[in-house]
Amino acid sequence: MMKEIKSLNNSTVVITGASSGAGRAMALEFARHKARLVLAARNETALLELADECRALGCMVLVVAADVSDPKAVISLANDADIFGGKIDVWINNAGVLTVGEFDQVPMEVHEQVVQTNLMGFLFGAHAVMPYFKRQGKGVLINNISVGGFLPVPLGASYTASKFGLRGFSEALKAELQDWRHIHVCDMFPAFLDTPGIQHAANYTGKVVRPAPPVYDPMRLAQAAVSLALKPRSSVTVGSVSMLLRLAHSLMPELTAGIAAKFIRTYLKSADSIAVTSGNVFNPLPFGTSTHGGWGVAWKPRAHRKYILAAAAVIGVLSAGILTARR
Repeated sequence: MMKEIKSLNNSTVVITGASSGAGRAMALEFARHKARLVLAARNETALLELADECRALGCMVLVVAADVSDPKAVISLANDADIFGGKIDVWINNAGVLTVGEFDQVPMEVHEQVVQTNLMGFLFGAHAVMPYFKRQGKGVLINNISVGGFLPVPLGASYTASKFGLRGFSEALKAELQDWRHIHVCDMFPAFLDTPGIQHAANYTGKVVRPAPPVYDPMRLAQAAVSLALKPRSSVTVGSVSMLLRLAHSLMPELTAGIAAKFIRTYLKSADSIAVTSGNVFNPLPFGTSTHGGWGVAWKPRAHRKYILAAAAVIGVLSAGILTARR
């Protein structure tokens, strides 16, 4: 794909779910490149604090309190961004929520809202910004899907449904836009990130949940987003673990999902107890508005390379065994 933007200076960039975690990291990284930022999320207080940090880095910022599960709010967000910047160069679909628990133990309205936010929210964003891209003849849509778009998450059925749906939606949209050479749809598939997201999750397990190691610094994802804005690509994988999990599931889908389920259930048996909560699925929470969640070491995965290499070796041996058995 052609390099659409030579510099992000004064380019208008919209980021949803910007109040914490990966969205906050992306906002700060784009601010360092002097982009004109439109920051959207439900937590306006956190957005205003972030906006001050971004302005201190030398960029212009517009804060828009918006819930991406509301299509009218997303249409209004696109209109505000166009008025603010005179155009929309980059739109980043990032806002998302998570629920953990046995499928039938999680209230159906929670499952519904997870899909409404994670899947429909991305569709609403793409639907709202696409007319502006077509009018301009160019634009970059970035979808932060996560490795969950390839790997099913046991005890996270609605989350998995939304992420698998996102991958299919994005592939269909790319095919549809083939004649629009300068409108790009880019997908990001990061591994587990060190963000407050797990602290915000709806939790119906009755146990404290933690992200599976290794976890990666969200600033790596932020840098990947900037690279996509400057030089669009169809997709990018962030973190070697993400690549390994994708490979494992493509070669041994049932085995990989089974191991993941076993891992989660084993962990929950010894985890500390906690009250059931709907988390931030319906409303933002007053805590966890930082970039990092405190699960790992900045810039480094929380696992030594030898463990990653060991996992790769196991996948290789299992794959060879399967191929031999098939023959």
